[in-house]
Order: sequence, then structure tokens, then C-alpha cells
Amino acid sequence: MRLLLVEDDWEISELLEEILTDQNYVVDIARDGQAGWDFVEAFNYDLILLDVMLPKMNGFTLCRQLRDREYEMPVLMLTAKDTTDEKVQGLDAGADDYIVKPYKLQELLARIRALLRRGITSMSPVLKWGEMCLNSNTGEVKYQEQTLQLTAKEYCLLELFMRNGSKLLSRSAILENLWSFEEPPDEDAIKAHIKRLRKKLTKAGVANDFIETVYGLGYRLSAASS
Repeated sequence: MRLLLVEDDWEISELLEEILTDQNYVVDIARDGQAGWDFVEAFNYDLILLDVMLPKMNGFTLCRQLRDREYEMPVLMLTAKDTTDEKVQGLDAGADDYIVKPYKLQELLARIRALLRRGITSMSPVLKWGEMCLNSNTGEVKYQEQTLQLTAKEYCLLELFMRNGSKLLSRSAILENLWSFEEPPDEDAIKAHIKRLRKKLTKAGVANDFIETVYGLGYRLSAASS
């Protein structure tokens, strides 16, 4: 899942980026409202974490602009003001939820998970492909009841493949979904991550062709493994 955090406080944004990355989210950070809009026009996001008080364009204006342009991703607004008027203003602008600073991180993460489930109702938190099972709520991956130990990036790769099944994913599509704007790897790095994931899957007894390479085009899950 790819998230956009629009937050001008460096300390808060760096902390949230670290926490969200540990939860297997890919995170881009915009430091002002206009930069947030530019990111949305350039990339696809599953959810936006949006501060209210921002330079150049405040959170209410940005949220309203997103809805006016028919962007439908969930928006969770972050604010330091616990007032009814401001909550109403945010919800009227098109926000899906609202959390007041300072917030408890467990509550923030729970609200993010809830919005992601609500925003994309067709996406089940439990994914299955043959005997492979991935639970995105718990971050647990099992093959034939054997729990697999994956790195964060390996987990995200497997989740992306399992959400898309036999749909072909180009390297550029994998890059856009799994790497933030500030850390894009080259194609050799993507190949290396997929190679390491395949090695761990094979060691667990998964078929060698579970992740197929379509030369010159990209990767997909093998239909024979479904």
C-alpha cells in the first residue's frame, strides 16, 4: 500500500515515515499543500494523511481540491485543534476521518487500516493463491501452515503479486507501488529483491515458477499455482 503524508513538521513526518514503513507501507512525504497536490497528480495513492495547517495550501483546501477533481482515495486529516467546527470543516471538505494531535500511534494505525478497508472494499485483508496465505492485517505469511520470515520489501512484493494474481506487472509498475519518490532503485535492484523472495519461497517448498518472469514485460503469479 502506498501512502502520502502531507506534513510540514519535520520531526513528526520523519517519525511517522519510520513507523509506517515498519508497517509495510510505502510512504511519500510532502512538506506543503502544493507539493501534496503535485504528488497526487504524479502517483497513485491508497490513502492520504493530511495535516490541516500547511504552507502554500492548507489541508482543507487541498482536500476539497482532491474531491472536486474526483480523487476518491481515503483522506485522514491530522490537526492540533480539537474543536467541533474544525472537524466539521474537514469532513465537509471531503475528509473520511479526523484525528487530533497528539494521537496514540496504535489508534492512528488502526484508523489507517479501517480507512483502507473501507476505501477499497474489494480488497480482502486475507489473500490466498494456492496454498500461500497472506494476512495484511497481521503481516503474517504462511505456506502450507508454515510461517515465512520475509523482509519488509519482500513482504510488500509478495502482497503486490498476490493482489494482482496472474495480472502482468511491469518493473515500472512494481517501482511505483513499492518504492517512495525519494528512494527509487534501478531495475537491477528490483530483480535482486525478486530473486531473494523467490529463494525464500523455494526454500519453504513453493514451486520454482510461483512468480513467473515474462521476459521483456515483467512478472506475475503462475496460474498453475493458484
